[in-house]
Amino acid sequence: MINAIQWVLGALIILTSLSSVFFSVRSRRSANGRLRGLYAARMNVSMGLMLLFIALIQMTLFSGSTVRVIVGALFFLVGLFNLFAGLRNHSHFSRQG
Repeated sequence: MINAIQWVLGALIILTSLSSVFFSVRSRRSANGRLRGLYAARMNVSMGLMLLFIALIQMTLFSGSTVRVIVGALFFLVGLFNLFAGLRNHSHFSRQG
């Protein structure tokens, strides 16, 4: 069971990493300011989810050393911030159109 959860979280990390890179490239190549903001917001959402998945792996699947729990908690907080900022920015740039 734990092995299956580890594989699923690993696949989700890879998927969100790839989508983060994809939206980053799209954001940097876009000439339109609104689309640039939308792609950057989607990149933030993807990065936030990736950090949350990394934090879940750190805090649940491995033995709980103090350093591992602290690093997992930091990844969790930064991931939540990125997710919140990405969703807020996405709603802002979606309303502009």
